[in-house]
Amino acid sequence: MTAHLRVENLSKSFGPTRVLDRVTFTVPPGRFTVLLGPSGSGKTTLLRCLAGIERADSGSVHLGGLTLAQDRSHLAPDRRDLAMVFQDYALWPHMTAAANVGYALRRRRLDREQSRRRVEQVLTRVGLSDHAEQFPHQLSGGQQQRVALARALVAEPGLLLFDEPLSNLDADLRERLRVEIATLTRESGATVVYITHDQAEAFALADEIGVLEGGRLVQLGSPEDVYHRPASPFVARFTGLAGELEGSTGLAGELEGSTGLAGELGGSPAGPPIDAVGAVTVRTAAGPVTAMTGGAVPAAGGRVRVLIRPAAVTLAPDTGSEPAGARTLTGTVVDTAYRGRGYDHVVQLPGGVRLTGIFDRSAHSRGAIVRLLLDPEGCFAFPDPGPVRRQGSEAGTAPASASTETPATHTADPEPIRTTLEV
Repeated sequence: MTAHLRVENLSKSFGPTRVLDRVTFTVPPGRFTVLLGPSGSGKTTLLRCLAGIERADSGSVHLGGLTLAQDRSHLAPDRRDLAMVFQDYALWPHMTAAANVGYALRRRRLDREQSRRRVEQVLTRVGLSDHAEQFPHQLSGGQQQRVALARALVAEPGLLLFDEPLSNLDADLRERLRVEIATLTRESGATVVYITHDQAEAFALADEIGVLEGGRLVQLGSPEDVYHRPASPFVARFTGLAGELEGSTGLAGELEGSTGLAGELGGSPAGPPIDAVGAVTVRTAAGPVTAMTGGAVPAAGGRVRVLIRPAAVTLAPDTGSEPAGARTLTGTVVDTAYRGRGYDHVVQLPGGVRLTGIFDRSAHSRGAIVRLLLDPEGCFAFPDPGPVRRQGSEAGTAPASASTETPATHTADPEPIRTTLEV
């Protein structure tokens, strides 16, 4: 039932607005790929193009040996050997749970007894065997989504598509159903493409994560690669930051790292950008910070912006000592929030920058002066093009809630249609 998905240079526009811009990626058989992005990034349009609901302007989509779209060729949704789980469930209101699931078997040419057994088996797998004869209005939101998942699994398609299936559920139910989706899809061996704007959901589910920005796929890699080696400031911001510091790269004697950046710079403020991966010291208003570089970084004295993960910041003990070579900053606690396992703090640094989501098992009172240890592995230095436009109300927060909207030249994806893909 598994199949290799290949998407090449897929583009789509609505009027003058380019919603998808030459998107290219592959999903190996049986892998779970999550496409992550804010509203307007193109993720829903991309999923609809894979499903055949939207026709791409250019590019191609292949599933195993089947060409789903290429040039003027466009295979109808019901011939694509795929199933889709919608955000709003998309169940037939006049059909029972069993009938909704069995509907997906219409084209499989199974006899009535085979269909009945397969429906019973998949409803049991999703924990709804006792609700088979109930109608959608008699089921909770979580139960309706389980019916939609069972309908997608029952026909054993080559590809499963998920359109933000958990966004309408409360937090506890969302987490439980996330575990069920991860378990059931991997047990089935299906190839999966799942879209979401929720960073925590993406990192918990994915074998690979693709980050979309303004219709472009800006990074594709393992969850660890995306989190620890973001390809751009956008990726770093959208996957969770404590805060950002502006500064300039240090002089040659101040630079450090395993790739010999100091030698490459030669201490020349006017030297060319570096294309290397290593550590660089950045002078900021809050103090010197050591950060990792993953691309072109200005020569000594050049302007940079340091993006800091919450996990990279530790409240130093009040012993007056710290590990040799550690970078420490001093700040003032402006807020403390109890999180069950401990406390999250907001700390204001000299220069007015605030770092959020700083965890400690002990509470530090508002107004307390604290020292912060910064792990260079969680600090990323990028060239500073100028002031950052804050377009998302939750930008710079932890992965569970971070959000950044795309530039105004890109409009939001059209709302998913209420339909059921036949498999």
